[in-house]
Amino acid sequence: MATNEEHLLDWLRDAHAMEQQAETMMTAMCERIENYPPVRDKLREHIAETRAQAQRLESCLARLGGDTSTLKDIAGRATAFGQGLGGMFVSDEIIKGALASFAFENMEIASYTILIAAADAVGDAETRDLCEQSLREEQAMAAWLAEHLPALTKKYLVRDEVMEEGGKR
Repeated sequence: MATNEEHLLDWLRDAHAMEQQAETMMTAMCERIENYPPVRDKLREHIAETRAQAQRLESCLARLGGDTSTLKDIAGRATAFGQGLGGMFVSDEIIKGALASFAFENMEIASYTILIAAADAVGDAETRDLCEQSLREEQAMAAWLAEHLPALTKKYLVRDEVMEEGGKR
């Protein structure tokens, strides 16, 4: 049976891979967004936060004597690459991307909530504090998406109705 510390290390590795996946997914989407500048700009801002979150996780792992999982990081990036590739072939890519982003943000919120509880269980205040910072950033991004999904959807529908190529990107 694993110790609480071992669980925390494993979940930190999982979260690092998750952030690698998020960065890859958002970068791919950002590169293709043409007609929705506020979404593209917010994604660029969140990509920078995501990189900082990954660095925070790396610092927690190093301080606890662990390291990232190359296999998990590669798997996360490969999954994101596949998601990005799939988006190229749907007619409503911006909507599918927004949907996936909102779902992913909520998964990240859950992950950081778990990490905070695990850090508390082992008495690791520094990991807790760093994860709380990341949690606030993820909550802010999820809230931004929730607030902007209706307007994004309406803009897409208008563009799709009047343009031959539609509002895909």
